[in-house]
Amino acid sequence: MKREVQLRAAEVARHILKTGATVRACADAFGVSKTTIHKDVTERLMQIDPSLASEARKVLDANKSERHIRGGMATREKYRRARIERGAKE
Repeated sequence: MKREVQLRAAEVARHILKTGATVRACADAFGVSKTTIHKDVTERLMQIDPSLASEARKVLDANKSERHIRGGMATREKYRRARIERGAKE
């Protein structure tokens, strides 16, 4: 594995632990795909630093278990904004 990939995987894990970021947020922050972030944390990091990988995986698992709630909240907010905009136009 290339050194730059190892460094990125470790940096991604530290970022996840520090911020509690989702895979999507990390992908945006690091300029790579969600697949790359997921592979970095679940596969590559296990070879580099298993304890760091385990801690980062706990955060990702928590994010995954909460994503249906975040999706519902986003939809609720979307329709709330639309209702406010309709009220402002009338």
